[in-house]
Amino acid sequence: MSGDRPRTTRVPVVLLVPAVAGAGFLVLPLAGLLARTPWATLPQRLTEPGVLTALRLSMVTATVATLLCVALGVPLAWLLARVDFPGRRLVRALITVPLVLPPVVGGIALLLALGRRGLLGSWLDAAFGITLPFTTAGVVIAESFVALPFLVIAVEGALRGSDTRYEEAAATLGATRWTTFTHVTLPLVAPGIAAGAVLCWARALGEFGATITFAGNYPGVTQTMPLAVYQTMESGDLEGAVVLSLILLAVSVTILAALRDRWLTAP
Repeated sequence: MSGDRPRTTRVPVVLLVPAVAGAGFLVLPLAGLLARTPWATLPQRLTEPGVLTALRLSMVTATVATLLCVALGVPLAWLLARVDFPGRRLVRALITVPLVLPPVVGGIALLLALGRRGLLGSWLDAAFGITLPFTTAGVVIAESFVALPFLVIAVEGALRGSDTRYEEAAATLGATRWTTFTHVTLPLVAPGIAAGAVLCWARALGEFGATITFAGNYPGVTQTMPLAVYQTMESGDLEGAVVLSLILLAVSVTILAALRDRWLTAP
């Protein structure tokens, strides 16, 4: 017997009409972006120094933020999935808050926590002379704050769906918890970690609100691609903003296309 799910060949009109309208609602703005793209001058605009600088900064900060999220998020996801401790539901709820929190509010919260007069920032400044706001490191912090929940959710879901019998067998054979985690658990959930990391990277790449609030918009230092789009649009250069937006759109589509097969074939 085939394991494929049955597919419906006849779609009721009552479902088809709103489905087509919903798809059109999402695709139409993208079509408008492509229609207004200045294709004739596109190569010249893509090689402008400001564009390349913002793109390079975006790529670097998004990558560093993703590495930070993996280092912090994988152990956190394991804790939520494998350890039953008091307040676990509350911790999980707090971790997912950045998903629904307006990014600007997140930026303000970061300022109050890590700014020079913040809860932790004042101590960092006084003890080590470390100032995070309005620096490239601040961009990484802002991107990590909004992207970390994506990785935690993906990895926790993979951990909950994995077969724990392999971990139990390793423990029975005398493996330590660390050995079991590194040699059994991580390989089992590696696809989930990879998917979560890619989504985390894409979210960090497109972050705007928390970045501009916490790190500012300084070319070459904190101006990432989304901030460059905003500044270009504010200056009245619509075509320039379209070109920058097209770059982000191309990256986003590539990321989603790469992950689509995994989502569809996941058990």
